Amino acid sequence: MDEREKDDDEEAWLQLRPVEPLPSQCCGSGCSPCVFDLYHRDLARWEAARASKDRSLLRGKESQLLDIFLLQSCPSKLNPETFLAFRISAMDKLTKDTYRIQFALPGNSQLSLQPGQHLILRGTVDDLEIQRAYTPISPANAKGYFEVLIKYGELLMLAAGTGLAPMVPILHCITDNADDETFVTLVGCFKTFEGIYLKTFLQDQARFWNVRTFFVLSQENSVEQLPWSYREKTRFGRLGQDLIDELVHSCRRKPFALVCGSAEFTKDMARCLLRAGLAEDSYFLF
Repeated sequence: MDEREKDDDEEAWLQLRPVEPLPSQCCGSGCSPCVFDLYHRDLARWEAARASKDRSLLRGKESQLLDIFLLQSCPSKLNPETFLAFRISAMDKLTKDTYRIQFALPGNSQLSLQPGQHLILRGTVDDLEIQRAYTPISPANAKGYFEVLIKYGELLMLAAGTGLAPMVPILHCITDNADDETFVTLVGCFKTFEGIYLKTFLQDQARFWNVRTFFVLSQENSVEQLPWSYREKTRFGRLGQDLIDELVHSCRRKPFALVCGSAEFTKDMARCLLRAGLAEDSYFLF
């Protein structure tokens, strides 16, 4: 096999490699199997097939597709390893940020969940795929539909240096409460990558379905010097109007902003938030 054929073969294998889920695709509820369990299972299968150059070992994926087809022919039988699409038949706004959403089941079929079981709902919001565990609020014997209660909220945290400190207990409060569905976007501003505080904590928080983190480094300018996991969520320079506009508009709804840093930083951020469309009562300066 010449070099070109080797390159083509390598590319073909890479195209078959399972795609690692985003942190937002894990609901954080301890599901078994988790989306990451399924990913590691498929990755191990792919690595074994690649090592032996035997693509027949990937047929497990074909079996999974067959399972999906069979499930689609009997939609009321849910499976923890596959997702099924259900049509939203009704949506009622109960409070400012709480909705009751009804999903249609084919015919008079039932979910037939056992006590203690829950559903994992998956959807895409502003190009971000998220997953979340819900316990239906509809009667256990409901036919042709099921209902869930969804509460939305949005926080935008802007922290410079040690200004990260007051954000930590707030994040803990949200992610430690399985019933809190507040979306959080945290932006940490530091001079260098090495100067980022609480890296491990922030990485752990970013694994929750409702938390995303970004970093702005004022004294670095090379993305190649950063670990892979930081490259897509790091900007260089200073946090200014353009990025604030982008962050506010990428939120699923108008956020409430929390700002902490130097006096100059908080003053600049207040001005940027106002220009981005937030009212004065929609942000808090520590």
